[in-house]
Amino acid sequence: MNPDSFYALDPYHILLAVAGVITILVRWLPRLVSRQEPASAPLMIIFGAAATILIPAMPTMPDPRETTLPWEILSELAVIIALFGTGMRIDRIRPWQKWGPTARMLMIAMPLTIAAVALLGTVFAGLTVAGAIILGAVLAPTDPVLAADVQVGPPQEGSEHPVRFTLTTEAGLNDGLAFPFVYLGLIVAAEGLNPSAWLFDWLAIDVVYRIVVGAFAGWAGGRVLALVLFALPKGAPLAETGSGVVALAGVLLCYGSTELVEGYGFIAVAVMGLTLRRFEEGHKFHRRLHDFTEAIEHALTAALLIALGTILPLVLADLSWNQVWIALILILVIRPVTGWISLIGTNMPHSDRAVISVYGVRGIGSIYYLCYAMSHIDFVNESQLWSLVGLVILLSTIMHGFSVSWAMRKVSDG
Repeated sequence: MNPDSFYALDPYHILLAVAGVITILVRWLPRLVSRQEPASAPLMIIFGAAATILIPAMPTMPDPRETTLPWEILSELAVIIALFGTGMRIDRIRPWQKWGPTARMLMIAMPLTIAAVALLGTVFAGLTVAGAIILGAVLAPTDPVLAADVQVGPPQEGSEHPVRFTLTTEAGLNDGLAFPFVYLGLIVAAEGLNPSAWLFDWLAIDVVYRIVVGAFAGWAGGRVLALVLFALPKGAPLAETGSGVVALAGVLLCYGSTELVEGYGFIAVAVMGLTLRRFEEGHKFHRRLHDFTEAIEHALTAALLIALGTILPLVLADLSWNQVWIALILILVIRPVTGWISLIGTNMPHSDRAVISVYGVRGIGSIYYLCYAMSHIDFVNESQLWSLVGLVILLSTIMHGFSVSWAMRKVSDG
């Protein structure tokens, strides 16, 4: 055996070792200065980027501008599991008045955000109208994966603060509700700005049909899964075995079957989590299932964020100052202002309204939406879109991640 080949460093093994070191460090280092939950998301991205720069043999994920499929699949799985877990967290869905702020964030803040980002994209970044609409849809939703720090706790913990409830339910539903605007961008890219040719079909199919089907499929899927877990067979229900794998399989089945009938699978799995949680509400299986799915979600998120960090230097190479300004305006102005406007007229204290308006973290969902759009049509602004989205995710995780514990503590104390 050649001694040189024996001691050769396999890039794959380097990647595994570096990923392990980063994951441990980002969870451990913050504990040296604070007992609060560590802000691991921004550190994973930063350390991943540092590893790429400092370690010559460090392999990276494929460039998402050229190979979108791995990014699309991994981010889709992470979002699916996160959305189901988000639905599972909600202990009490009544009284219905508590959904008022959520409805306002979904029906007012999100469309305003999409419109504002699209306008900035066309004016300052030189994007096409289709690319600008896609950008707005990609960056508008609050990410269900990285927003866990502002959400309600696990099942059966109780004390669902109105701020946490609103941010949890918003993150659970706005990913699916952003999809019509992704389709709108794809339609404009394919057929041009001629609403008379496509507006009715877009409203009827992409807005009404897909949303209704997604919601119904999630409700039906949740009820069927509840029967399988808690009622059948009598005397020996699966819930007593703690088999989270069966429940996870049901989530994937619900998502896949909803997509097969052209519904929004993201809406379906969120509604499925909400529906399943209504059955045997005090059963210990709900907490076990939540913890099981959360562990998978954390593993996928860590892999994706470290991978994003490794390709971030490449993606940001095409960044311009106009894109930097757009990212800062989105995070510091557009989201807070649209959120504040949408909550006008509620009886929430100003501090609660401020936290809801500000803490709309962007992350894994944005990666999925952009990959989805790019896999369906070629855009002339692909590099610009990726640079901007990568920067927004980086800035959002840093700004929100390092301040969220303080903000939520202030709200709870108030």
